[in-house]
Amino acid sequence: MNQPILTATGVTKEYRNGALPVRVLNGIEFSVDAGAVATIVGASGAGKSTLLHILGTLDRPTSGAVCYCDENVYAASDARRAELRNRTLGFVFQFYHLMPELTAIENILLPSLIARAADGAARLWARELLDAIGLADRGTHFPNQLSGGEQQRIAIARALMNRPRIVFADEPTGNLDSANSAGIIRLLLDLQQRYGYTLVIVTHDMDIAAFGTCRWRLADGILNASTTAAN
Repeated sequence: MNQPILTATGVTKEYRNGALPVRVLNGIEFSVDAGAVATIVGASGAGKSTLLHILGTLDRPTSGAVCYCDENVYAASDARRAELRNRTLGFVFQFYHLMPELTAIENILLPSLIARAADGAARLWARELLDAIGLADRGTHFPNQLSGGEQQRIAIARALMNRPRIVFADEPTGNLDSANSAGIIRLLLDLQQRYGYTLVIVTHDMDIAAFGTCRWRLADGILNASTTAAN
């Protein structure tokens, strides 16, 4: 039996609206096994991105624990969480967040530069990723020379640069038309099969949610297993 690679226990998140607390997440319980595809579906404003940011160590919960391979990441130091984000986790967002002054291949290499590991092997791996996303001939192009779909492919390759064990995708097709959206989801799933990472996708799109090997629904701050049929 597989052991969960990521778990959340009793996670809450509150913000202040003047003097009043506003609870966005209410006792979230979540787990995903290594190599699985987890999808979390919910309406806009349901707190999906907040939950993903907490799972990915980008934002702290108000209470509760998030454990990566039994390590409580919010009991660890800031330096340890930063190391975990850089070396073990990958992120794909709705907006591509590419550096406009860098070429496609340089954007892919960014995580290895941050990790001070941009050696010859890293550059070969970046080239392999560029080929894997179908843009081997776009390495020297700048973001403003690429379409939206191409920029998101570069962002996916960047997320894989440090060979993460978990990739978090936050509405990865939210800025794309339907044709490009289908291609991006298929690419994420194909690369997940090829490289074996765990994939966590948050989305408002039921068709995308159906691709999960485990599926969840977030509503009213509560996360429940979903019975959405797989495609």
